[in-house]
Amino acid sequence: MEPILDRILEARINLYYDVRPGPHSPAPLLIALHGYGGSKTQMMREAKLLAPERFAIATFQGPHQHIVPPKRTGDPLRFGFGWLTNFRSEESVAIHHQALLDLISTLTEEGIADPAHIFLLGFSQSCALNYRFAFTHPERLRGVIGICGGIPGDWETSGLYRHADLDVFHLAGNADEFYAPQVVEKYEDQLKQRARSVVFKLYDAQHEIVPKMRDDVVQWLTRATDEH
Repeated sequence: MEPILDRILEARINLYYDVRPGPHSPAPLLIALHGYGGSKTQMMREAKLLAPERFAIATFQGPHQHIVPPKRTGDPLRFGFGWLTNFRSEESVAIHHQALLDLISTLTEEGIADPAHIFLLGFSQSCALNYRFAFTHPERLRGVIGICGGIPGDWETSGLYRHADLDVFHLAGNADEFYAPQVVEKYEDQLKQRARSVVFKLYDAQHEIVPKMRDDVVQWLTRATDEH
């Protein structure tokens, strides 16, 4: 007999996140997602440098755990996390979307987040996933920030993404080994197809977050909350 393939058993997974409330609640909220191999703890350290002082911060941890090889012989193994796999990637996208919807609802109901000022930031792998979410559920966000990442591969063809009253800030490195300048320089026009406003900036950087990027994100978030 031929085998019966790809049967499914539904299972529940736990997704872990950290929250730092703002000095006054409810506060503007920055949801910051790490890149491939990162963690919620690492991203919280970074997000504290990216968010204005009056902001609350939440950092999610990707559901796909893996071992990160040591850089030097003798270094201990560490674990990293990712958001997406090549196998049935649509299931990873659905987990990412539902996690963000649940997080926003939870922090709004708890009085931590001001629902009118919720911003989503992604670095590297989480960047395109965040754009998928932002333009599928634009009513949940005030703005979105992408750092050293891409846009969805189906940006031009999918019917899921909507025109939105969203402001976008995309930051890229001129020596990024994963997202070359000649590729990312097209993102500004592509994002303008659906966003209310787009700011695109190229920095003297590799695949990393440099101090000038941090300063500019703080200023952009400050202006975005002061204007509304």
